[in-house]
Amino acid sequence: MNNYYDYYKSEIESIKSKNLYRTLRNISSVGNAEIIFNKKKYLNLSSNDYLGIADNTELLNEFYLEINDESKSNDFRLGSGSSRLLSGNYNLYEKLETELAKAYESESALVFNSGYHANIGILPALTGKGDLIISDKLNHASIIDGIRLSNADYLRYKHLDYKHLEKLLAAKRNNYNKVIIISESIFSMDGDVVDLQKLVDIKNKYNTMLYIDEAHAFATRGKSGLGIAEEQNLISKIDFIVGTFGKAFASQGAFVVCKSVIREFLINKMRSLIFTTSLPPVVVNWNLFLLKKIKSFSVERKKLNLISDILIEEFQKNGLSITSSSNIVPVILGKNSVAEEVATEMQKHLYYIFAVRPPTVPEGTARLRISLTANIPENKVLEIARVITKLITKHAI
Repeated sequence: MNNYYDYYKSEIESIKSKNLYRTLRNISSVGNAEIIFNKKKYLNLSSNDYLGIADNTELLNEFYLEINDESKSNDFRLGSGSSRLLSGNYNLYEKLETELAKAYESESALVFNSGYHANIGILPALTGKGDLIISDKLNHASIIDGIRLSNADYLRYKHLDYKHLEKLLAAKRNNYNKVIIISESIFSMDGDVVDLQKLVDIKNKYNTMLYIDEAHAFATRGKSGLGIAEEQNLISKIDFIVGTFGKAFASQGAFVVCKSVIREFLINKMRSLIFTTSLPPVVVNWNLFLLKKIKSFSVERKKLNLISDILIEEFQKNGLSITSSSNIVPVILGKNSVAEEVATEMQKHLYYIFAVRPPTVPEGTARLRISLTANIPENKVLEIARVITKLITKHAI
């Protein structure tokens, strides 16, 4: 039996030797984009709380005003007690899904426990033998896992290379029944943005379905905060729009906007929906509360886009190659050891940021992933660019 544990110990040592070792860190948030770690206060550059909602006490106080209203006390319960198909489908779910469908002017929407639940459940439910899923090479791990759980065949096209995608479809499309093209809208590790019109044109030409994961764009992009699909005016042309509440909404959960027949099908076939306890009522209530206000976060969206543009422009002025066009700004350093060293030095300057290494990103592309939030002061952004550029020069990268 001990041999088993010796194996795991040796694997951990191997991970450490490759500068890929990971640990859990105890932190506490103090608001204003700051975080307490190891008894020191840092500027948080690793958060997905893109609009600063988690620290917005005014919003929280407004939300909890009704907690003492006896008629609404069930809306603040901390547990649901069951899956949605048993007794966990309380009326807040219907309200939230109705609001989502209304916002997107879609037939229906379906809410899940997380973006991971969505991506590992929707794809296996909708596809099987004789079908094909064709995915951008840099799609998120949850999408890759969903594909692996499916019985469909799987192809990857080069990142944002629509000619390659079309070449694959021209060669393979007629061999399959259903085909789904899947892409993120803002890529989680690179921060670049998809050209949805090109994907829609290809989808129509080759009679496929189109699945867009808006995890990092929901609430942060588009006039009403509905993501890149809204920004590029293509909501109605996309078969499946997936969004998450766990990032810009500072909450938990996810959703898909789709045709009614797809919603009905997923309720009957999607294992990660059927076989899990539903979200607590207080969480669904918070998501509904924020969704009704999503248009009003335009000031935060403008601030986020402004500081993102400033950071990218400063990096480019300093000779760094930055391909991002969002608030996710990667600085690619290459070697794992170098990324670790630069991240450690950034921490000495009181920036809470860590190296992102394989398998999260491809081999040889270890990086700092700067995740900007709307509550980071403008002058701090210029300082971030200056410090990182200095460290890169020091390491002769």
